Amino acid sequence: MSIENDQDLLGIRRAGRVAAETLAAMRAAVRPGISTAELDAIGARRMAQHGGRSAPRMVYGFPGINLISINDEIVHGVPGERRLHAGDVVKLDVTVNLDGYIADAAETIVVPPVSTTAGRLSACARDAFTLGLAAAQVGRPVRAIGAAVERHVHACGFHVVRELCGHGVGRTIHEDPSVPNYDDPFAVRRLSNGLVITIEPLIAAMRARPVTGKDGWTIRTHNASLAAHYEHTVIVWSGGCEIVTTLAA
Repeated sequence: MSIENDQDLLGIRRAGRVAAETLAAMRAAVRPGISTAELDAIGARRMAQHGGRSAPRMVYGFPGINLISINDEIVHGVPGERRLHAGDVVKLDVTVNLDGYIADAAETIVVPPVSTTAGRLSACARDAFTLGLAAAQVGRPVRAIGAAVERHVHACGFHVVRELCGHGVGRTIHEDPSVPNYDDPFAVRRLSNGLVITIEPLIAAMRARPVTGKDGWTIRTHNASLAAHYEHTVIVWSGGCEIVTTLAA
């Protein structure tokens, strides 16, 4: 979506705040022994306290509230009885619908002790987001974001999962434009003032392709490579991007 008026701006900021609050509550609860269903319940309670609803459940019929993916699972992991163990690479992905506005955020947390590879992979996804954010400037093509992400990921010795990308967001989960995490020559749409998108590096330690699991939801690497995911919903402004899914503001 594009911000058309003050109502749009307030709506997306409020949805972003609820997503940030939900993600923070879940992050704080990550520890060995907790199940992904218990983590999801913590996020669900925080989301409901603020009046939010699970956008993946509303739009796609997702069987949980929040998406929780472990180790080689890249995205869309279904919460359940699986319990976290030391060293697990945990991806928490929260998408909130609040009064018709949708915001999306994700983070990778490694359960201590943190292996060198897992720590570097998580940091690489986060830093790639920061560089992609800096490239998101009004008038530049969408491909500039992916080019910045891909350069950093390759410099780290890791690989972008090319089949998965960021996207427009705001009134539903996946809107135009697609925001690839590589320099896609077809991603030529110019970023406009007020455009709302997600920037979300999805990366793997080894070159890998995504495959969908038997549950019909969970997407993992085909070769068991560790994966990381970092995402925020941002508004592209002429004076710089605004991250709406953060508690820092």
